[in-house]
Amino acid sequence: MGGILALISLLLLLFIAMEMARTSAERENKSSSAGLFWSTAKEEGDLVHKAGPADDSSAPGDVVDGGFSSLDGMLQWAIGHSDSAKLKETAQDVQRLSPSELKQRQLEIKELMEKLKMPSDAQLMQIALDDLNNSSLSLDDRLRALQELLILVEPIDNAHDLCKLGGLAVIIRELNHPDPDIRKLSAWILGKASQNSPYVQKQILELGALAKLMKMVKSSSTEESTKAFYAVSALIRNNVAGQQLFYAEAGDKMLQDILSNPSVDIRLRRKAVFLVGDLAECQLENIDKAEMPFFSNHFFLKSVVDLTASIDLDLQEKALAAIKNLLQLRTTEAMVFKDFCRLDDALERMKKQLEDLMLEEYYREYATDVENLRKEVKHIFHEKLGKVRDYFIGS
Repeated sequence: MGGILALISLLLLLFIAMEMARTSAERENKSSSAGLFWSTAKEEGDLVHKAGPADDSSAPGDVVDGGFSSLDGMLQWAIGHSDSAKLKETAQDVQRLSPSELKQRQLEIKELMEKLKMPSDAQLMQIALDDLNNSSLSLDDRLRALQELLILVEPIDNAHDLCKLGGLAVIIRELNHPDPDIRKLSAWILGKASQNSPYVQKQILELGALAKLMKMVKSSSTEESTKAFYAVSALIRNNVAGQQLFYAEAGDKMLQDILSNPSVDIRLRRKAVFLVGDLAECQLENIDKAEMPFFSNHFFLKSVVDLTASIDLDLQEKALAAIKNLLQLRTTEAMVFKDFCRLDDALERMKKQLEDLMLEEYYREYATDVENLRKEVKHIFHEKLGKVRDYFIGS
């Protein structure tokens, strides 16, 4: 019985493959990588599908828009959409086939499935990279190729494949494009590719992209500057070598300029103070490494503490989290936080604000969480102050 069912499966697959081949010219070519548009600069055979709802709303989970995620999925769909009487008739027909006829059916199925096989993500990335290397490519097609890469590069294995394909150099080159949207997407791709991947971080840093991205952070285009900052953050996160290079490129001044300038877009200021906290946390996790000099810069520390007076609650919370990490560093001085940054005053001001927010039901839970963080910061701060007092008393 198992052999007969297997043969039925082969015939059903053959039927479906033939039907798909017959209708493929009438349907839009699509791939298994959701959310991608084929670049129009390529031939029809190189096309990727557009994201969208499936044509048949009753299609099962194994059916991808324009195809199936597996042969099993294709078979299950076929059985579910076939007439039971015809299935029985097919089973009877199978029993009458000779071994040579069955072998021929298998070969036909294999040939058709090879023709219908969708390209891999690596192949799709190569198509997009080929487009970007085409100097005559239109702006729209260049943007489309970058949008495809932005989606494809997110899985870490794909990011590594992009490196092997030589794609990083291609994307970094696009950072110099005159169109701000091209530069923005290119920075975004580099950020996505390098997050949580020391291997990709190393490759991008060695290609010299950090300095260019830091320059882009100063762009008059908010979208370009925020995406460039995202890429910078992803490149140096948990990467000591990247952080040293960031400091060598005056990254501390860049951060201080963003934090101390209230006219800078709020999204960029949030990202900047979050990065400060992240850098301080990385330093705490690498206690054998020398602390970056800017962590003890009085003006830099004040620019972080001053953010607690912002009207933006999210910015306040991120500043508080950064202060918590900064206070735990060896080179930061408690008296600087007290006398120069006036951290005590800032914490008391926040306490009053949070108490008022707790009276409003909508903000109560959030305000309670931030108040707990504020208390923790105050405790760490006073502990650090206590050590200073003990030192002077003891001496």
